[in-house]
Amino acid sequence: MDKLWEKAAIEADLATIEARIETGEDVDAKDKYGQTALMLAAVRGHEGIVRRLIEAGADLDVTAKWGLSAAMLAVVNHRPVIVEALAKAGADLSLRGKGEGGFYGKTAAELARENGQVELADYLERPGPGDD
Repeated sequence: MDKLWEKAAIEADLATIEARIETGEDVDAKDKYGQTALMLAAVRGHEGIVRRLIEAGADLDVTAKWGLSAAMLAVVNHRPVIVEALAKAGADLSLRGKGEGGFYGKTAAELARENGQVELADYLERPGPGDD
């Protein structure tokens, strides 16, 4: 991932994201930590960027450090609107964290419940949470 793409995702620069998508930017390019633009935007709660990247076909299930996906990162950072958008778009909610950091073996729903986000955990545990 080049610095301009990374900065646009972090700073919610939709104009740059749009322009780069139009010129064929790899929406799944990774930064030095293995995170995609979708993951960077999800962590920060940039709903418009997340939705645009979903529309552009971003892989919802890429995992980086500790095996965390964009949905899991959004849970950990208390971004329920982002989590719901990713679930509705078809993110794999059965993915489990790996490695350290208290994430090992936990799904997005389990992380939500552990962090006191009970309503979000209940939503994620429903059959087909993206179908409502």
